[in-house]
Amino acid sequence: METQHSSASSGQTAPKRPRDKRRAVPAGTPAPFPSPAAWFKSLGRKPFPFQQECWAHIAAGRSGLLHATTGAGKTYAVWLGVLAAASLPLGLGGPHLPPTPSSRGGGGAALARPPSGQVSNPPPPTPSSRGGGGNRSASRLTALWITPMRALAADSQRALQDACDALLPQWEVGLRTGDIDAATRAAQNKSLPEALVTTPESLSLLLAREDAGQMLAGVRYVVCDEWHELMGNKRGTQVMLALARLATLNPALQVWGLSATLGNLDEALAALASGLQTDAVRVQGETPKQLQIDTLIPDSIERFPWGGHLGARMVEPVVRELESASTTLVFTNTRSQAEIWYQLLLDARPDWAGLIALHHGSLDKEVREWVEAGLKAGQLKAVVCTSSLDLGVDFLPVERVLQIGSAKGVARLLQRAGRSGHAPGRPSRITLVPTNALELPEAAAAHEAAAARRIEPRRPIAAPLDVLVQHLATLALGSDAYGPGFEPDATFAEVRRAYPYRELSREAFDWAVGFLEGGGPLSAYPDYHRIVREPQADGRVRFVMPRKDLALRHRMSIGTIVSDSAIKVAWASGGTLGTIEESFITRLKPGDAFTFAGRILELVRVRDMTATVKKATRKTGVVPQWGGGKMPLSSELADATLAVLDDWHRGSAPGPELAAVQPLLQLQSEWSALPRTGVLVAEQLESKEGYHLFCYPFAGRMVHIGLASLLAFRAARHNPGTFSISMNDYGFELMSLQPFDWPTLFESGLLAEEQLLDDVLESLNASELAQRRFREIARISGLIFQGFPGAARSTRTLQASSSLFYEVFRKHDTGNLLLAQSEREVLEQELELARLTAALARMREWQRVFKRPHRPTPFAFALMIERLREAVTTEKLSDRVARMVAELERAAAG
Repeated sequence: METQHSSASSGQTAPKRPRDKRRAVPAGTPAPFPSPAAWFKSLGRKPFPFQQECWAHIAAGRSGLLHATTGAGKTYAVWLGVLAAASLPLGLGGPHLPPTPSSRGGGGAALARPPSGQVSNPPPPTPSSRGGGGNRSASRLTALWITPMRALAADSQRALQDACDALLPQWEVGLRTGDIDAATRAAQNKSLPEALVTTPESLSLLLAREDAGQMLAGVRYVVCDEWHELMGNKRGTQVMLALARLATLNPALQVWGLSATLGNLDEALAALASGLQTDAVRVQGETPKQLQIDTLIPDSIERFPWGGHLGARMVEPVVRELESASTTLVFTNTRSQAEIWYQLLLDARPDWAGLIALHHGSLDKEVREWVEAGLKAGQLKAVVCTSSLDLGVDFLPVERVLQIGSAKGVARLLQRAGRSGHAPGRPSRITLVPTNALELPEAAAAHEAAAARRIEPRRPIAAPLDVLVQHLATLALGSDAYGPGFEPDATFAEVRRAYPYRELSREAFDWAVGFLEGGGPLSAYPDYHRIVREPQADGRVRFVMPRKDLALRHRMSIGTIVSDSAIKVAWASGGTLGTIEESFITRLKPGDAFTFAGRILELVRVRDMTATVKKATRKTGVVPQWGGGKMPLSSELADATLAVLDDWHRGSAPGPELAAVQPLLQLQSEWSALPRTGVLVAEQLESKEGYHLFCYPFAGRMVHIGLASLLAFRAARHNPGTFSISMNDYGFELMSLQPFDWPTLFESGLLAEEQLLDDVLESLNASELAQRRFREIARISGLIFQGFPGAARSTRTLQASSSLFYEVFRKHDTGNLLLAQSEREVLEQELELARLTAALARMREWQRVFKRPHRPTPFAFALMIERLREAVTTEKLSDRVARMVAELERAAAG
């Protein structure tokens, strides 16, 4: 329960001082600074203990990770501590002096040191007079606020500046992202403000400046907002390398991370603070907000569920829920689902035109900003959105959140729930809207897992060399305290202090440097000699990037870690609607209609990476399919779902979700058996199509692809045959034209761990997957240039280029570490090998129950429809499904 209200609640800002007084006090002469607690008191508020704890740690010179619920006041907990510490005069812990040894240590949470095994810096080279060094106080820049999304940056800047206006008026908070205008960028190039809100890509661009060593040496404080969003991907790796460089430039660097949804907090802190000379602590925020999770139970439940209809029959119940709230966010898991639901709601309530809106990452920036402004002003009844509104942006008018379909993970559920109730005393509320009956047990499991805070971990990627190659090229363009470029020995030690590279070998580092210097088998081409050696007077060597054209290409490629293969969608009459994946649009021909940005559009032509469209005269169109649309169920939520089914099987009183789906569960138990904790259910069925095996490991869609392919490959060794495969989050189907004795095969080594890696690679044609993965690696590492603005190269051209590189390296450079990385990423990220191995072990250990039902069971039916969806047929899938359901219902009634 909330017992006190803090003005640090995300939606609340301080009274704003006149803008012209911000820099009235000369730089270096701080105005009297009231304590953060005193400022809170002046606003009639009282800070939470965790906020005061953060202020004390920052004052003592410590770094840390703050983990607290959304809307609890994380921003002010850290930012006010930064302002208080920065207000101290030089020599008393001010912005450019490291803390004294006696101030580092002390109480609080457990302190974190850099992981063991890291190397220390070698003796530094003699400072050079050729640039890069200089007076540290020459740059005003003292604090960096890193946000994972440009959409969050402007809001963050306003909130931080409000606090500065009240507490440290000589500080200016600037904004530096890809969205700022040329005039602002030019002004910043001459003089950066005291604080800067930026993104990982823009921070890397700052490191690529010739004066980076001087400009960034005074940075004392770095705050990584939404750390859970960054930590587990390559953008987070980019940030951790940047932090290692900033800590080299200023050993007194303090780094703080903010997160609301993380399961592996100790590792998150280690990743954040690895290599810092300041101690690091973890602060656990209170949970003052109430969280309400409920489920919108359908009026009727199908006993034979199938995915794909996206819950269209839930539109009327959803409309009734929207009517009961002033403003609601309607979250979907995919952009195509968002497009469909926007149209469904508009068709159901045409009078809401202008009051409901659509928001996802492929829409044009101006469209998204219009929607966000409407939300903040309370002018919109509902916004149908994707993860584009998951993070950080606070909209006070939002009363509640609806989640269409399964959230697929506890962290995502909590993150989206936190978008509502952004005011003191208001609860966050999220309502789950199942799109088929099997999502009801999953909804019940989500309630329990969220209450128990069983949140998924985010694991940093281990030593991705494509990001390292890009970072080294960045350093070759930039400078440090000793001159332009980088010195390899010192840089190796610095890179090893970044958490993902803590075990990087010198051989791998030297390979990356050599790849930039010589291009490997591409040595005959000057464009792949991207860095050169510059001997120093002391006998050392520094690497620099000598050519201006290569420097320009590299700076333009830094953002490729997050770029998509997308083309612009523009009206024939002028104006832009957004971007869409090229793989989708190239399947259409002029005259075809498709749904995008909430409209039915007709394709006019595709030229120069732009799809020109006009308003379609027909009322329906193809819904675009974006990559990554089928996110897998997390292990935590899958295990919780099995536990819920186990409780029902043992006769525990069912909640509303299980009570509603009871007819389905009862029929599954009567015709076969119910999957549950400790019990693996497999079903064998013969039909006109062939022989079916249905298996329910509850390991998530991606793992089931690997498991099904592996079992089919191993089974074919005993009895050659061809299999059709389908899968969902709960299980998979193998269908063949000849029978297999699956119980005997399972007992005779089909589930063995021996030769697992070789069998997985062979069964899934992993070389083709690795080649596709190599395309992104080649782009990040700078092998492929995507083109200059207005002359972007097509996805087909980029794909051909990456394929050529892939084949050249395979034939002429078999030790190329980027090839090895592509294979590793396929195993770790696409095939989820660790999770597949764990699922296989569980299948061996659990009780295996084989059943031979006479007809498809409720769980099997969903898998059959997944396979039928991919079949080429002139018959509408919905019509065929309706006939199948009718037959099964007659059998169940008899």
